[in-house]
Amino acid sequence: MVHANDERVTAGGVDVTVSGDLSHAAAVAEVITACVVDKVPARLAASDATLWGPDAESTAAIRLGWVDLPASSRALLPQLAELRESLRAEGLDHVVLAGMGGSSLAPEVITATYGKPLTVLDTTDPQQVRRALGEDLERTVVVVSSKSGGTVETDSHRRAFEQAFLDEGLTNEQLSRRIVIVTDPGSPLENTARNAGYHVVLADPNVGGRYSALTAFGLVPSALAGVDVEALLDDAAALAPSLSEDQDNPGLLLGAVLGAAANHGRDKLVLADTGDIVGFGDWAEQLVAESTGKQGRGILPVVVEGVDAPGFARSVGGDAVRVVIGDESIDRPDADLRVSGPLGAQLLLWEYATAVAGRVIGIDPFDQPNVQESKDNTGALLERSGDGPLPEGEPAFTDGAVQVHGDAELLDGASDLTGALRALLATVPDNGYVAVMAYLDRLGDTAAPQVRPLLAEALTGEQVTFGWAPRFLHSTGQFHKGGPAVGVFLQLTGAVTEDLEVPAKPYTFGRLQMAQALGDLGAITSRRRPVLRLHLTDRAAGLEQLLTAARALGNGAGR
Repeated sequence: MVHANDERVTAGGVDVTVSGDLSHAAAVAEVITACVVDKVPARLAASDATLWGPDAESTAAIRLGWVDLPASSRALLPQLAELRESLRAEGLDHVVLAGMGGSSLAPEVITATYGKPLTVLDTTDPQQVRRALGEDLERTVVVVSSKSGGTVETDSHRRAFEQAFLDEGLTNEQLSRRIVIVTDPGSPLENTARNAGYHVVLADPNVGGRYSALTAFGLVPSALAGVDVEALLDDAAALAPSLSEDQDNPGLLLGAVLGAAANHGRDKLVLADTGDIVGFGDWAEQLVAESTGKQGRGILPVVVEGVDAPGFARSVGGDAVRVVIGDESIDRPDADLRVSGPLGAQLLLWEYATAVAGRVIGIDPFDQPNVQESKDNTGALLERSGDGPLPEGEPAFTDGAVQVHGDAELLDGASDLTGALRALLATVPDNGYVAVMAYLDRLGDTAAPQVRPLLAEALTGEQVTFGWAPRFLHSTGQFHKGGPAVGVFLQLTGAVTEDLEVPAKPYTFGRLQMAQALGDLGAITSRRRPVLRLHLTDRAAGLEQLLTAARALGNGAGR
């Protein structure tokens, strides 16, 4: 049996090391013992849908296909090899992935880690979409990934690329060879794709989006970009046998630590990678937040810039578990956990651990009951406003290139940007967090993420997350609305200088982006959570102002 005071569990190329001074070690040991008594490892390996209680059984029964993916996904390998060879023979070697959440995060990590180029389009920002449309179109193949087949962002991307190809003079037959569809069997997108003659790869319908890294959603774009996806599956397969065991089971240990920590008030998971697995925290963020953040409970991942980033030190916030992911030689005494191993194995490990943590916390790790709310709000705003302006409201005041939107009670007399930020941070409760949500251009507005560490330094006691929109709506958006009601929110929107039509739709990308921002704003304010919206009338100047204002806060700017 694995005990919490074991310093290290190694199996299948994965190493999970727990700090000797983990404060809830006794609780972890109790969780592991209970899991062994209840035969959780063997039952999970056998895809037992009853593990999470009767309320979750119907969902789990159609969401446990990920357990067998290291073996079952091998059936895709010949098809992927043939498709890649045929596309390369036609000179189509620039791969663009249009997908959101689970359809984009895993391929982005996989290709970045393997050093293969992939353009990921997971945004509605017109500037970022326009940039993708203008890059090497003559040698571009677009992978359109949507499990449901109805994702509004991905549908918009597909329409934009179809029009761009036609504008370049491609015939319908030529266009059909430029688009690869990844979706579930029977989805509306499958029907559209078949009628258009597109390449279609069907994914396992018994795997939810955030557990789909080793399905067609993760493997198709990665393989087309040049990744050896068979090696990825080999690494996962090497770990798989240990996950059914009561002893030397790294997934059981990791899941027990996360679940027991959350039950004892340590419900923030600070993730720092060492660079050998690129961007892993962004993928794990969705997996953990969307799986656990519901019914007022959950684990909030906080992806930081590295082991020396604000928010990682043990002296900052007693409600966090700090994890170093990657090179085990990196010395960081503040870490509570170190997790190392090859990428394929780590993907499977964290999926397993999240499922175990969900059982410990007492939630269904496979549903996402609050994700649809912001989508519905967005659709309603677009429909109600018709051709008229969206209900953005008047700013409370304008400071330079920044319009400040917030209610008078929140702003508490603030009349400049620093004062508004200070007023927002003052509302962060004990064990709370600040979420920065940027409806901007991930590749053009690159200064935006610098807001996270600056606010973290100013708070000194609570955690700060950063999310690019709208992709976070498919990730931490579930936690924001379904998790513990202790969040404080900073929404960033920006002026659109050159908009882009969504073909055959009554809205542009810029209008869709703003409707998504306002829709999520409505979902947050309906829960009476503090939220400040900063609209950048000039994006570059506004971001520079914002960073200057955040630096001016100083330490201890919160409560």
